Amino acid sequence: MSHPVSRPADTYSPLYFLGALGAGGLIVTFFMYLMFWVPHPGKSVPVFEDIMAALATGSPALQVGIVIAMAGIAAMAFVHYKSLLWNLGQYRAFRQTEAYRKLRSTNGESQLLAMPLAMGVNGGFMLGLVFVPGLWSVVEYLFPLAMIGFAIIGGMALYMIGNFLGRVLTKGGVFDVTAHNSFAQLLPAFALAMVAVGFAAPAAMSAAPLVQGISLIGSTFFGFASIIYATVAAITGFNSMLHYGTARESGPTLMIIVPLLTVLGIMFLRQDHGLHTAFAAQDQAADTLVFLSRLVAVQVIFLLLGMLVLRRQGYFRSFVFGTETSPGSYALVCPGVGMSVMLQFWINKGLVESDMLAQFSAAYWTLTAIAIAFQFGMVWLVLRLNRQHFGRPAAAPAVPAE
Repeated sequence: MSHPVSRPADTYSPLYFLGALGAGGLIVTFFMYLMFWVPHPGKSVPVFEDIMAALATGSPALQVGIVIAMAGIAAMAFVHYKSLLWNLGQYRAFRQTEAYRKLRSTNGESQLLAMPLAMGVNGGFMLGLVFVPGLWSVVEYLFPLAMIGFAIIGGMALYMIGNFLGRVLTKGGVFDVTAHNSFAQLLPAFALAMVAVGFAAPAAMSAAPLVQGISLIGSTFFGFASIIYATVAAITGFNSMLHYGTARESGPTLMIIVPLLTVLGIMFLRQDHGLHTAFAAQDQAADTLVFLSRLVAVQVIFLLLGMLVLRRQGYFRSFVFGTETSPGSYALVCPGVGMSVMLQFWINKGLVESDMLAQFSAAYWTLTAIAIAFQFGMVWLVLRLNRQHFGRPAAAPAVPAE
């Protein structure tokens, strides 16, 4: 008789939230097409009416780009929310298990911060901008609600971080330094950064100074909480890696700096735009170019470091192209997404606006092709990992009854 073979995802881990997070990030990569290619006079972002106008009157190339962007946003939103709902259901059941209680007593408790609820809110806002007619006319009423939502999510993240730090900082010997040999402990910092970038959106988009001011203050709090946590976790984690080597299954976390800097970079850009429009602060294109170039430089360094370690460990051969599976493999998606989005900002907000590069020139498309290559590489990776972890397993060979 044959015996059923379970899927890898049937053994649940909170790291599966990274699958939803990666798909949510891909929504942003497709929105970049609309953000930088579709004219949206008088607004900081394109909305449904701008997109339809460009679709009706734009060049054939622009029309193709818009169709690809809208289809990609819709497809990745489906994958994101499907994965998010599955994770929430599995997580609810997981909390009743002994495995959850054991996780709460180890370094792995920080994995609980992989829950990407902030990405769900951010993704929903982009879906509204792209597909809901007339949204901009009521957007000022939505900003306070969005900030309340992000404050609740941020409060939940701080509560979970407080539980973890309260345990490890008050009870000696409960934090295993030998198991700190990766950047896995930066997940809480990334969760806070996701809240910060969402909180900063009204600063860039609202026309009400009070709303912009609250957005600036709230995003600054969560943004710098993220920076402080990331700094401490990165320094101590690197020290542990120098002593014990990098944990093989956690190798992809070496590149978490890439999406972290993308998210924080966008937060600072949104804040700068709000300061310029509401509080008459100076906004120099050259300053933006230098700021973004510095972020890209750090991202490339950590991307190279991560790829070096993963290649020497044979990570891709085992966990992406091979038969081994690890929920932590989904952490590979976020760096590619972060690099794609940051390159789009660096090209369009940095090079183009500082007049170093002409928009839609040959050089422009050469650089943009790199960002798009990262994007579609991550689309492939999400689909590949989903097939590995959630696909129907092959049946085990029949075993003759004795």
